[in-house]
Amino acid sequence: MSTIQTAAKDKVPVGQKAAFGAGHLINNLIPGILGVFVVILKSADGFGMDTVLAGLIVGVPRLFDAITDPVMGYISDNTSSHFGRRRPYIFIGAILSGIIFMILWQVHDTNPEMYNFWYLLIFSILLIFGNTIFSTPLIALGYEMTSDYNERTRLMSFANTIGQIAWMLVPFLYVLIPDGDLFASQPEGVRTIALIAGFVIIILGILPAIFCRGIDASKMAGREEITFKSVFNSTGKIFKGIRLVLKNKPFVKLCLATFLVFNGFQIVSEFGVFIINFYMFDGDWGASKWWVALFPSVTAAYTAFIAIPIINWMANKMGKRKAFIYATVISIVGYILKWWGFDPENYYMIFLPIPLMAFGMGCLFTLMMSMTADVCDLDELENGMPRKEGTFGAIYWWMIKVGQGIALVFSGIILKLLGYDPTASTQTAEALTGMRITDIVLPAVTAALAIWVMWKYSLTENRAREIKAELVKRRGEL
Repeated sequence: MSTIQTAAKDKVPVGQKAAFGAGHLINNLIPGILGVFVVILKSADGFGMDTVLAGLIVGVPRLFDAITDPVMGYISDNTSSHFGRRRPYIFIGAILSGIIFMILWQVHDTNPEMYNFWYLLIFSILLIFGNTIFSTPLIALGYEMTSDYNERTRLMSFANTIGQIAWMLVPFLYVLIPDGDLFASQPEGVRTIALIAGFVIIILGILPAIFCRGIDASKMAGREEITFKSVFNSTGKIFKGIRLVLKNKPFVKLCLATFLVFNGFQIVSEFGVFIINFYMFDGDWGASKWWVALFPSVTAAYTAFIAIPIINWMANKMGKRKAFIYATVISIVGYILKWWGFDPENYYMIFLPIPLMAFGMGCLFTLMMSMTADVCDLDELENGMPRKEGTFGAIYWWMIKVGQGIALVFSGIILKLLGYDPTASTQTAEALTGMRITDIVLPAVTAALAIWVMWKYSLTENRAREIKAELVKRRGEL
């Protein structure tokens, strides 16, 4: 157990933690609402869109992240302004993301399917650009808000807890949008909720830009002047930086483990909606809607208020690597319990796997983002200035977003292969059995692979503190 106390100068004030957490809430709110809207795109009472087309709408735009995320990371790493390296972009990106999100979902079910497909695809690509401007500097800002090994975990725990609020609230859209007293149709509900969500994205998204503080960039050597010409001409340097980052073995392990856990979870994330509705309630959306909402909402609440504090304690007691391994093993047991949890004879059994499943997502971003901040120190030690939090954050979150995009595409394909019919009010027994098995086996297998990847992760607390001491000796405190 760590006995080293965090110095006062390395502690992040609660107000800054809350503002950073507000940014994380938006980073969770956008994909959360998108997930609900995609389910409605595929449902007979919504848009009734082909499952493969619906998957492409959210999957294809992620390919653009391969370019925009590293470029944005390079830009924010090298920016010099009165407001810091990250904050101006967070402010602008939050406003752009909110406006584009509102426009994105102003579609009607009476339009031809291919018109809706192309409209949603184009504006989804634009949303990716706006979100990249917001999200990449935000993540990098979190890596540099403290240099202390344990305070990094506390900061990410705090931010992840606030971020889980999005997942507590978003599932209730499954209750609100089909409500005939609120909306004349589900597509109308989508359009209205998108307008409200856009304003929330703007208001909460600008808070980190206003209140959070990062490294004093004036003390950093090696930065380049940022202009449109310099960014265009620096493509080679950007990809050279990416190659350096990808030579960092601990970071590669973090990315791969995150990809496996998150991707396995995301591919089947909407399966629970269909299993609850079609398996437990025989396709009766009116009867199932509250359970569809409660399952992910209670999972998020348990993650935020029970699992994350326990994971934080585990990381402080046994180190981040062991905490990740133990928490992921616990989550695998939770996935297996879902077979008995989805019980048409006893609806309350649905809560059986939640206390164990919650450790999976709870440990992922709490620990992995904290460990990525440690890795940034290792990179500075090996490769010098400027520090590359933006590049590390861009690549790490690109893995997450690509994973989500691949997951949503494969989710649609798998549903179709299993026999799911988006226009039918009920599903076949074979399709439901296939969904139930996939819902358990896929995330359990990918989580087990992530444990294997992290088994020999080498950046321990002692090594991280040695690196920090060497950096301070070399260039002073930042």
